[in-house]
Amino acid sequence: MSDLARALTGFRGAVGCEAAVWTPAPEGLALEVRTSRAPALEAVPAESSEQLIQTTQGEVLVAPVPGPRRAWLSLGPCRTESNLHELMRFFLPVVAHYLQSALEVEHAATELAERYEEINLLYTISEILGRTVSLEEAAQTILTEVSETVGARRASILVYDPGSNTLRTVAALGTTLADLPPVDADDPTSISAAVFRTQHPVLLAPDGARAAQEAAYGQGALLSVPIMWTAPSPAGAQPLGVVNLADRRSGQPFTAGDQKLIAAIATQIGTAIQNTRLVRASLEQQRLSQEMQVAHDLQMKLLPDASLVAPQATVSARVVPAESVGGDFYNLFRLDPARTGVVIGDVSGHGYQAALIMALSMSAAAIHSQRIADPGEMLHALATTLRDELETTEMFISMFYGVVDRGAGELLFANTGHPHAFHCSKEFCERLVASDPPLGMDDQRPSTTRRAWTAGEDLLVLFTDGIPDSRNEHGQRLGEQVVLDVIRENHAATPDFIRDRVLDLVEQHCGGAPQRDDLTIVVLRS
Repeated sequence: MSDLARALTGFRGAVGCEAAVWTPAPEGLALEVRTSRAPALEAVPAESSEQLIQTTQGEVLVAPVPGPRRAWLSLGPCRTESNLHELMRFFLPVVAHYLQSALEVEHAATELAERYEEINLLYTISEILGRTVSLEEAAQTILTEVSETVGARRASILVYDPGSNTLRTVAALGTTLADLPPVDADDPTSISAAVFRTQHPVLLAPDGARAAQEAAYGQGALLSVPIMWTAPSPAGAQPLGVVNLADRRSGQPFTAGDQKLIAAIATQIGTAIQNTRLVRASLEQQRLSQEMQVAHDLQMKLLPDASLVAPQATVSARVVPAESVGGDFYNLFRLDPARTGVVIGDVSGHGYQAALIMALSMSAAAIHSQRIADPGEMLHALATTLRDELETTEMFISMFYGVVDRGAGELLFANTGHPHAFHCSKEFCERLVASDPPLGMDDQRPSTTRRAWTAGEDLLVLFTDGIPDSRNEHGQRLGEQVVLDVIRENHAATPDFIRDRVLDLVEQHCGGAPQRDDLTIVVLRS
């Protein structure tokens, strides 16, 4: 029995009136749910007002249910004399809430299914990052994957050439490169040029006007999205080019969901393009060490800026990389005006496999955190998404996911094997115990724990084992206790100050000894 059916049954038990919910059908009405003796309705009721209908079983009051979904609620007949209008005013909002919740669940499931395509695309692009040197080959492979996902027959990737100030087509589907000449980046009539300049995507309807430069894409709908590269500060995000998709197999226009999907992976496309350029330069110069550094830099670009969750939370975070790519990462989520989410994780192992799992984990966590409020459920969904990759690589991930709800004054968290997570008040630092094994080692749903949170005072401090395991020239570990002492001594200071003091402590302890592992620390006050 559905929740709505239980609600109707409970209503009948309380007031003695039958109830039913109806939705439109091609030949009249379709019964959504009803109590056992609710009479059938012969005709579609009024759209905007209550309507009293006489049936063979007695009087029935019908009213439209408010909300985006067309539906009607019928009440009656009743076992005893009742004011149907008063009962309708009471029960109609309840039914509206149930229908709205069901619709939101359907939409969330649909969007999550669509967003799963992003994870598959990220996986493919990550493979391209590791094996492709040719810019044209990388662009063509990525374009094929993206076009297949959204069902586009015609597509292109245009890359900006600073020397000529033009957008040059490096890959095309459904048309030839000769049909797509370079586009002046300052052309006021070109859609591609406008998307590149403004760094905003454009959804063009099938009957939308387009310039001669876009004629090769046909007359159907057109989706144009900027390809971005997150460069080091102070340059910030920089446009590298544009991806154009057109002529859908379904004949339907592109949707806002398509736009979100392509926009979400546009940075990864830019990373792939940028990486192929850098790898080509490395091969030409025969400098393998530089190539490894570039790969690590690319990995670091995936980490979010702390300003993402401001001003609701003040966060300071840093990953100090070792020489090769690794699996340390963190992520920040602005869930709503009162809630801030933070993830820290450490993928077992090193190298490109760990870096790939790290990138997939960050992308999947960003998707699931927006749809799932409970930390334990979110980590379970993440583990399900990554199950095949973790089994194939025989890796696992120690991860902590916390949600600070300053409005409710609480911290919710789930911890799967991450040992260094602490809730610090003025008096003490409490370890947020890892009550579940790392992701990839167990299929059970991680548990969620609650702690009281004092807004504006408490600290959430997370770091990876690279910090307490740092060793000096004599092989002596720094240890965890001295790190906690520094945090407690500087509790009232800013997160930036606390972060810097911890990293200074590591540097002073290690002296000239080489760094053995990535160092990651996140300090949050909200």
